[in-house]
Amino acid sequence: MDDSAREFVGTFQKFMQDVINQAAVGQSTRTPLGEKLEAFLGTDAALLPIVTHEFGAHRLVDADLALAELASKGGEPPIGVSGGQQREHSSLSELLFSPFMKFDAGPVDYTSEPDGPDSSRRVISFGVHRLLIDDKPVVVLQRAAKPQVGREHASIEILCADAATSTRLLAEFSRLMLELSVLRGQVLSFTGDQYRNGSAGATFLARPTVTADSVILPPGVLETIVRHVVGIGEQKARLVEAGQHLKRGVLLHGPPGTGKTLTVRHLLARTPGTTAVLLTGTSIQFITQATELARAMQPSIVVLEDVDLVASERGMHGPQPLLFAVLDALDGLDGDANVTFILTTNRVQVLERALAERPGRVDLAVEIPLPDSDARRRLFHRYATGLPLSPDAVDTAADRAVDTTGSFAKELVRRAVLTAAEAERTVTDDDLAAALDELLASSAQLARNLLGGGSESPGGSAGAESSAHGSGGTWTAHVPGPGASFTSGSTIE
Repeated sequence: MDDSAREFVGTFQKFMQDVINQAAVGQSTRTPLGEKLEAFLGTDAALLPIVTHEFGAHRLVDADLALAELASKGGEPPIGVSGGQQREHSSLSELLFSPFMKFDAGPVDYTSEPDGPDSSRRVISFGVHRLLIDDKPVVVLQRAAKPQVGREHASIEILCADAATSTRLLAEFSRLMLELSVLRGQVLSFTGDQYRNGSAGATFLARPTVTADSVILPPGVLETIVRHVVGIGEQKARLVEAGQHLKRGVLLHGPPGTGKTLTVRHLLARTPGTTAVLLTGTSIQFITQATELARAMQPSIVVLEDVDLVASERGMHGPQPLLFAVLDALDGLDGDANVTFILTTNRVQVLERALAERPGRVDLAVEIPLPDSDARRRLFHRYATGLPLSPDAVDTAADRAVDTTGSFAKELVRRAVLTAAEAERTVTDDDLAAALDELLASSAQLARNLLGGGSESPGGSAGAESSAHGSGGTWTAHVPGPGASFTSGSTIE
């Protein structure tokens, strides 16, 4: 739904609300549903206030679990609402009192929502709960988000004769949503759909199983990153006792294909039970929702991949609202929040200064460089594991492929295997050599660049300097060597 359509839906809903309200002045009529719910409440529902509480679409399963737990303490089974599409545009008060629609009890609407990487749960998408809270009757309307009709968030609407009871119910509902959450300890990504331009749906991902042996980096680099991300969490109690902050930001930078994403996957494998939210590309627009979830589900990790796409110098393309949202997210958590922000970029030299230099936003920056000759050999042997290729042939290929990455090695082996498969035979050393000749040929320059190596102007070496020009003038980024960190100042050291 585009902005104009959404604006029309909102205007139409307001128009219908005004029509209903004006008509109701002279002929407020209880619907059959209203009569049933008034009988349960034991009082005139027209005199009762309604409390509305909205939450993200990705929290619908949590809300369903919380309400099911509350229902187990007493009340009557949930009921649905008749009335077709009109009910979607009606508030709870309009479902109870309407001179136009005779809303009545009907079947409950359910939807199937994921509650894990390989599982789902049937949850109520539109239904009325009749609960007993401290032996007092309460009516709760549960709705899923429905962006196609202009409802970006899921919600509950509470109707109760006693305001204190409504307050207690809402507090217990919120507590149970956290305690029973299916999101806790999961790896998630946020996505929209054709209707959800402003609301996020959660996609569950399997937690990676990448071991330290699979991440081939210069000595000490991986250990430095793990100590900052994992070690701080393990020493939480002592750090808090000593007045030290837990929130941390890590920036992984380097040429494409050098292992930044693989390093992130290893960190996720090292932190079972930690809630992780992965944002990349257009999903970075959900940084606010991701941060709110991270705050609620501590310990947690928020990963922003290719952050340079939104965090380049302001002066280059004018103000960037998404950049400001990222900066607000990095600043918005208290120091004792056990939350890690991990940012990755291929272009550290164009990062916004406010993101890179401000203390408390990024406190560790680590270069993931092009592999040296030893690391390159280890990478080539890793991807050749299980194939009938001689060690000498693999070493020779690695030595020839100067300034290439693990992505290059992976594609090289795949091409060699493909050549043998097309000839209906087992891969040989000659296949590997021929595939390497093909990738190193001048005509394959673009392919090499995309695979992260063999460019005409190789970059990414430690100590390289780059300049960026923006509204704040010219600043220099001296790309730190492995394990180095950014310090504040006019120049990034």
